[in-house]
Amino acid sequence: MSTRAAESPRSRLQHELLQVVTMPWRIARYAWVRSLLARVVIGTLVLCAVVTTLVGWMLMRQVADGLVDDKRDQSVAQAQAGFVDAQQQLDASVVTDATSQSQVLTQLLTGLASRRGSPPGYELVLVGPLALDIADEGEPGVQRSGEFSSDSIPGDLSVTVEAQPGTWWAYATLSYDDGRSEPAVVVGSRLRLISTGEAYTLYYLFPMNDQQETLSLVRRALISAGLGLTVLVAAVAWLVSRQVVTPVRLARRIAERLAAGRLEERMHVRGQDDIARLGQSFNQMASSLQRQIRQLEELSRVQRRFASDVSHELRTPLTTVRMAADVLHDGRQRFDPATARSAELLQVELDRFESLLTDLLEISRFDAGAAHLSVETVDLVEVASRVTETYRGLAERHDVRLEVVADQRPTLVEADVRRIERIVRNLVANAITYSRSPAVRIQVAGSADAVALVVRDWGVGLRSGESSLVFNRFWRADPARVRSSGGTGLGLAIALEDAALHGGWLQAWGDPGAGAQFRLTLPRHSGAELTSSPLPLVPGDAPSSTDGVRHPRVDAGAVGS
Repeated sequence: MSTRAAESPRSRLQHELLQVVTMPWRIARYAWVRSLLARVVIGTLVLCAVVTTLVGWMLMRQVADGLVDDKRDQSVAQAQAGFVDAQQQLDASVVTDATSQSQVLTQLLTGLASRRGSPPGYELVLVGPLALDIADEGEPGVQRSGEFSSDSIPGDLSVTVEAQPGTWWAYATLSYDDGRSEPAVVVGSRLRLISTGEAYTLYYLFPMNDQQETLSLVRRALISAGLGLTVLVAAVAWLVSRQVVTPVRLARRIAERLAAGRLEERMHVRGQDDIARLGQSFNQMASSLQRQIRQLEELSRVQRRFASDVSHELRTPLTTVRMAADVLHDGRQRFDPATARSAELLQVELDRFESLLTDLLEISRFDAGAAHLSVETVDLVEVASRVTETYRGLAERHDVRLEVVADQRPTLVEADVRRIERIVRNLVANAITYSRSPAVRIQVAGSADAVALVVRDWGVGLRSGESSLVFNRFWRADPARVRSSGGTGLGLAIALEDAALHGGWLQAWGDPGAGAQFRLTLPRHSGAELTSSPLPLVPGDAPSSTDGVRHPRVDAGAVGS
């Protein structure tokens, strides 16, 4: 317990730190996904940065190469002039002993060093059989013009200069005794003292600090110009994109309002450019949709009113005909066989006609918004058992075995018991009458927030796409079921409306030859929102190539899902 208690604050702190660190990335990703303007500006910014970097790199390379090449050519030319002057001084000198030789070499190095200017434009290194009095301390045979390391001369250059005549150069790093270092051009050549025949090597070391400072200045200028150009391009891209994105955003808002039912909304059109013509086309489309929707609403209203009026108007003559038919049906024993059969058929058709009128009246109530719930606490297991007993005789006539699978404890739900029982009756009656299944199983289960009732059969099933069509009004799954033997085609449509009135789901699954399954899911408490169902829509014994697998939204006819 103490270990977990100690780890919990640490884990929470790590999670918060991770959230803070990843916040810029999440904000950028959200902007990239949700904003066209952000994508255009960010894309332009990235491309501009890449192009500016490449151009800056190329310019830096060209400037650096030009500065280095120019410095090298100047250094070689100046060194060659110095070598010629030094060789002339050696040729004109008269050396009789070691002292005079030392004086000549010292004067030579001093004279060449005096021409360096201020600050010194180059350093000198003389290598050869120098007297100990003029050689640098610790470096016999080497004399320098300044406080720098003679190791600054590349070894391969020394080998080349000593082995071959002429002037040779190389790039090197000039290292001073105080720790400073800078790039340099080293130029070397052989000198000969004619009076003694001794050979010496003279090196010019030209520092490139001026070129380095120039490159740094150019680099800073390119970076500043690149950043400024990138920001300027981003601002231009934002302004230009905004001119295009703003009308698109306006069109999106207008479209959302149209989808919400505000059909009078229109875009404000200014100008005659492509965006303006797009706005005009959008407004024309909205006007056409508004006109068609109003026509459809008017047609639907007329149809609902017609169905309602016809249903009510037919009630009175139907009652009269029913009374006469009942008299004929009760006295059919006194008629001849043909007349008695006609009386029986009249009674059956009147029953179907009365059922159709009842369904039409119920549908008209739903269409008019006049349907209301009478909520009470209902045990779904009792409803299933009651419906099963009601249809036991019908199941026996069709050789269908009925069974109810449920827990022993009640499955309570706040609902209108009349409407819920009508849904279950529709599902069970359809499964018995039309599925051609040897058995029909009714399963009830509940969870903390919802209850579900499933009606499963193993009959002809449903073809692909019929799991949503089955809830349409007057739709028939089997064309062979003619109107003389089928139902009204409104039962499942009414059941769907009843489920919607409760805020529940009524869903269907089916596969040819594997049967069908209908699932009713209701919230435990009236007005609550459903998030899941206690029972699966696709049964566990369904084949792998079921309609539910081929079509993940097999519950396309569901309400509230």
